[in-house]
Amino acid sequence: MNGVAGGKTRNKRADAPQSPPPGVIFRVWSGHAERIHLCLYDPTGAVETDRLEMRNEGDGHFELSVPGIALGTLYGYRAHGPFVPDQSLWFDPAKLLLDPYATEIDRPFVYDPRLGQFGEDTAALMPKAVVRRHEQVEPAPPRFAPGGFVYEIAVKGFTMRHPDVPEAERGTIAALAHPSVIAHLKRIGVDAVELMPITAWIDERHLPPLGLSNAWGYNPVGLMTIDPRLAPGGVAELRDTVAALHAAGIGVILDLVFNHTGESDRHGATLSLRGLDNLSCYAHEPGRPGDLVNVTGCGNTLACDHPFVRQLILDSLRHFALNAGVDGFRFDLGPVLGRGPEGFDPNAETLRQMMADPVLADRMLIAEPWDIGHGGYQLGNFPDAFLEWNDQSRDRIRRFWRGDGHMTGDMATALAGASDVFARDGAPRTRSVNFIAAHDGFSLMDLVSYEHKHNEANGEDNRDGHNDNLSWNNGAEGETADDGILTRRRQDVMALLSTLFVSRGTIMLTAGDELGRTQHGNNNAYCQDNESIWIDWSTADEALIDHTARLARLRKRFSALGQTTFFTGDGNDVAWFSAGGAAMTVGEWEAAETPALLMVLATHDTLHSFDTRITIAINRQRRPQSVTLPPADKGWRALSSDETTSTAELAPRSIAIFVEC
Repeated sequence: MNGVAGGKTRNKRADAPQSPPPGVIFRVWSGHAERIHLCLYDPTGAVETDRLEMRNEGDGHFELSVPGIALGTLYGYRAHGPFVPDQSLWFDPAKLLLDPYATEIDRPFVYDPRLGQFGEDTAALMPKAVVRRHEQVEPAPPRFAPGGFVYEIAVKGFTMRHPDVPEAERGTIAALAHPSVIAHLKRIGVDAVELMPITAWIDERHLPPLGLSNAWGYNPVGLMTIDPRLAPGGVAELRDTVAALHAAGIGVILDLVFNHTGESDRHGATLSLRGLDNLSCYAHEPGRPGDLVNVTGCGNTLACDHPFVRQLILDSLRHFALNAGVDGFRFDLGPVLGRGPEGFDPNAETLRQMMADPVLADRMLIAEPWDIGHGGYQLGNFPDAFLEWNDQSRDRIRRFWRGDGHMTGDMATALAGASDVFARDGAPRTRSVNFIAAHDGFSLMDLVSYEHKHNEANGEDNRDGHNDNLSWNNGAEGETADDGILTRRRQDVMALLSTLFVSRGTIMLTAGDELGRTQHGNNNAYCQDNESIWIDWSTADEALIDHTARLARLRKRFSALGQTTFFTGDGNDVAWFSAGGAAMTVGEWEAAETPALLMVLATHDTLHSFDTRITIAINRQRRPQSVTLPPADKGWRALSSDETTSTAELAPRSIAIFVEC
């Protein structure tokens, strides 16, 4: 019997052997359960066909070999033991539990209060795990490298209103492989898509009474279970989509949530880990085992320093690398991965094993380097193998373009890769992921259209979401028919996009921001699974798309823009000039306002195969600005002109690039 289901440290997938199928070995782990039953179901998932007690093999491993089981069999577990929540023991055999190692379920999770009520049988409410064998792929070197262009996608919101995608495929992972979707990704120069969570999730319990549902998936139940709403075809659908994107030269990064689960606080549902071994799988306050640590804001925190949870995380990553061929991973609230009794440790065992694993060692690793717990802000402190979302550069860029005073130096630091953060201990390269807007917060267009959040639709009286967005509205709050205001907003979005694409480090753009998408001022749209946040392709701003595509081509053309090494000043790799064409003085760096900032880079022009210099000229003012370009033997020319010049007139709120002749 070579098929396996469950949570032992060797092969842990729910598998079945080649025909003729002799059966399946089910394995699951619990350090505190007294007994565990395997429950088998008919193909509808409604009728339990067998309930079998598993053998306790010792060290928390429960195992059972069941002959005659075929691919597609539905199953779940029931765990027996004491129910003493104040001691963090939540055993309730009335609760059907999802296998933590399940890779597919027969239906989505739907929140119901009975999922959290002791003694209430939940078999009719729970999705069932599906026995599967997956066709492994040979992991190729990642198709994405630091310095590239990452495109953050919410699968459903990106494809639900796409006119070229067949209606049956809209909202699914398969839609990302549609030729029209790939053509758009290629048009704007995407190097890798970063898929917001695709693993099975459940709505937060306050959403159904409000008539709302989770649109983003950051509330997982199965850590390697793909949500059937996004992938009716399961792992094979993800694998085929990854292959199609790879064929187009586009990498795939999965945004994974290993910091909490949808079981939430002690008033939440019992769905999987809580029912199998709550005490081992979640972090608890020292000396108060009944109190869950909550450094995530979601009610619980995974105990990533526990051997079982660590193994589950590592095996989840291997699963997606080996069975779907993904190129890398982004970790939501990443410090939780390195948390232990003493707080965050960049040398934590879970992080070390992740980097040392032979399957994972060359995958792209990206951390969101903060959580909400004590010592949770860890920007710049992850191991060198990790790229990190950089909110400091985000805020510096926003402040600069909003018009805040004394921001010239901060803007230059952001453009140069944030050496103040990432050059600690002599590191030669930036690990910054530069972004100006992400899924969490305003869209890029809303950033320049709203001074305040407008989250009333979320049902929390506008109390949710960040209050300090460093945003501006260009003269009217939200929707307007004023052509002047609309023109200024487009100018600002184009300037922000230009800033992103000329910044040193890896860059990230959220899908639809190149179209001018809006969330109507909602800066916490996680619960708006509806047309208010689904991308409306019919209103796409073609001028913004063209601008983004042009910027992506420039970033690939001039090597300095995609590099990650820090500037040294040696060999004139970078120089900074004022509007008058002279090197910036201390006084100009420290001034509340500078008329213009010119960044000169030594670079290789890959289009024409020669070394040269480029000047990136920035004018954040609302009026045109005349500048004298830096000294050059043969002068400069604008990218759109063959004429040589030593001066230029910068348009209001713009960035222009000049090439040395």
